[in-house]
Amino acid sequence: MIVNSLSLCYHNKLILAPMVRVGTLPMRLLALDYGADIVYCEELIDLKMLQCKRVVNEVLSTVDFVAPDDRVVFRTCKREQNRVVFQMGGMGAALLSDPDKIEKILSTLVKGTCRPVTCKIRILPSLEDTLNLVKRIERTGIAAIAVHGRKREERPQHPVSCDVIKAIADALSIPVIANGGSHDHIQQYLDIEDFRQATAASSVMVARAAMWNPSIFLKEGLRPLEEVMQKYIRYAVQYDNHYTNTKYCLCQMLREQLESPQGRLLHAAQSSQEICEAFGLGAFYEETTQQLDARRAKLLARTPEEAGEPAEDASGVIKMAVRFDRRAYPPQITPKMCLLEWCRREKLAQPVYETVQRPLDRLFCSVVTVAEQKYQSTLWDKSKKLAEQAAAIVCLRSQGLPEGRLGEESPSLHKRKREAPDQDPGSPRAQEPALSGELCKKPFVDLASGEETPLEGR
Repeated sequence: MIVNSLSLCYHNKLILAPMVRVGTLPMRLLALDYGADIVYCEELIDLKMLQCKRVVNEVLSTVDFVAPDDRVVFRTCKREQNRVVFQMGGMGAALLSDPDKIEKILSTLVKGTCRPVTCKIRILPSLEDTLNLVKRIERTGIAAIAVHGRKREERPQHPVSCDVIKAIADALSIPVIANGGSHDHIQQYLDIEDFRQATAASSVMVARAAMWNPSIFLKEGLRPLEEVMQKYIRYAVQYDNHYTNTKYCLCQMLREQLESPQGRLLHAAQSSQEICEAFGLGAFYEETTQQLDARRAKLLARTPEEAGEPAEDASGVIKMAVRFDRRAYPPQITPKMCLLEWCRREKLAQPVYETVQRPLDRLFCSVVTVAEQKYQSTLWDKSKKLAEQAAAIVCLRSQGLPEGRLGEESPSLHKRKREAPDQDPGSPRAQEPALSGELCKKPFVDLASGEETPLEGR
């Protein structure tokens, strides 16, 4: 778990625990509003994050980490800066059986980042083994350790072992964060301090009690559930939280009230709008979505210069408003192939494509350079491949060349296709059609980061 501030302190803090499907941005912001000092995100798998792309979302004023399938894996905003903790690794207590791996992971993180690193564990069957493990963990250099006072196989109905947490706190010099008190100990704000004293911990991490009502962190006492849920829904709409996640969290808050009329409306809801209507927030939903749509439209209307996007000199780029429609071309024939064949016949260098992606809507635009002239479609496409095909079309049409559409004749392409079966598979000539794929091995610019990375065959 890596925190995003060197100054984050773990002494005498109220902390929202990491909870699967619960610790998304709306819940974290709500917990901060009610008095939490630190909030953990939901448990995320590191491999998922490695596949993600960092996107600055100007519509929501957030930073998103987006998976290849366009799903937002992690979303954060300035409001929680310096107070959010990112949790990653194996699910549950998976690493408890491999202390060597625990030590290796933590040591690597501590040495490899300037951010404080913390660790969260459950207790082992024996106190001796537990103490040996936490001392080993402390030696890696982590900033704090959170201890859930139950064994790996124990469930919430089992009592939390305050005495074991206390023994750990007595044995370590780093802050110990007590966790697991929601069922037996923490029913209201004052109970949090009682649990801290019972465990001699530096801080307390609250999970289910905060999931049921995040105002558990409020010194003045719990707020009415209806008020809390409406505030949560407002955050969910403002930050475009997926309705299934919003619905799940609200169901955890309603608990025994799920069979109430409002609970049945929530259960039947199939969109954020229907959730809002179930809680009397229909007008808020309409107003907020209109504001977001207007902000999105304004951002999309910006010129490249206004948006801070890289742009070629307008006098040096030939532009047309075109798109590539696969249905208009025969199988295995594309504008890129036609352009490549023309360049070969004319003994020109092969086309070079430069592609950018717009963070706002994740659409692509490509510029192709042929004989030192640049060509670009003014229309943005949903994939890198489509954007490159559109750029090729602009070049071909500007030169009055066939682009391979149905009804057009491209003799060289069809001739090569017929000759291929008779050629020696190992000959250089037989390998030439693969060159069109090699054109994809070019720099791709992520406008959110400004970095170039190689993309192959996209």
